[in-house]
Amino acid sequence: MTKITYKVTSEHPFPADAAAAAASLAAYEALDDVTKARVDQMVDWVMKNCLWQFHSRTWDRKRQNEGILGIAAKLLAGEPFTPQTPEDRCYWVDSVTLQRAYQATCPWLAEMSKEDIKALMKELHARIDYLTVTGSLNEELTDKHY
Repeated sequence: MTKITYKVTSEHPFPADAAAAAASLAAYEALDDVTKARVDQMVDWVMKNCLWQFHSRTWDRKRQNEGILGIAAKLLAGEPFTPQTPEDRCYWVDSVTLQRAYQATCPWLAEMSKEDIKALMKELHARIDYLTVTGSLNEELTDKHY
């Protein structure tokens, strides 16, 4: 059997901000086991069901993550949200879908306080940012020609 090996050569250091990626990964690894398991379950749903995570630019991914997860955190905490702009409406639709999915698949959310839900969603946001932006090896994210 022949072992196939290859080497990828790039002009760009990846991830683009190695220090930010390392800090984000360290913060995730420092979470307690229950929080980490809950974040992982929520990340798994996003990775399998949400197309918004695949935007091709860093700035777009960050904006999407912040908009959708920020609104979803409010909805899951029982706070009202009224979209004011077309962009808000776009994020709101994805947030409502996320809220409904999490309420259906994460029964432990019903037992959490609003503050704990917001804290959990903050950890989810950090993890999604790490997976889709700061820790991503996708060179297209920072291509200057786009």
